[in-house]
Amino acid sequence: MEIRRQLQMFIRDWDGAAPRAGSHPRHGLDDVIHAPVRFSIVATLAAADKAEFGFVRDTVEVSDSVLSRQIATLEKAGYVAVTKGYVGKRPRTWLALTVGGRAVFAAHCRALRAIAGGDA
Repeated sequence: MEIRRQLQMFIRDWDGAAPRAGSHPRHGLDDVIHAPVRFSIVATLAAADKAEFGFVRDTVEVSDSVLSRQIATLEKAGYVAVTKGYVGKRPRTWLALTVGGRAVFAAHCRALRAIAGGDA
């Protein structure tokens, strides 16, 4: 069911269709990324192709465990891809928004602007 919702949002955003006439813009908000920490993570990742776990942790100002839990939620929703590897002998984790994650973030931001009275 979650994948169906994501696909519907992605298709709606892809063709630029506006929400139903008469519906409040809050219906365009995504429940998964609406939480402040997850929204901050997604906004950070939207600015780049990928980012290292430590960079995102420091930018969002959360602990490793908080970031890990929030990333797991975003990954389960299909919004974030996690890649693990090494730099030299040191393990590293890179995070990136998926195509669907970028589309949902864009739609969420449009809904926020519409609620605030700006152009969607």
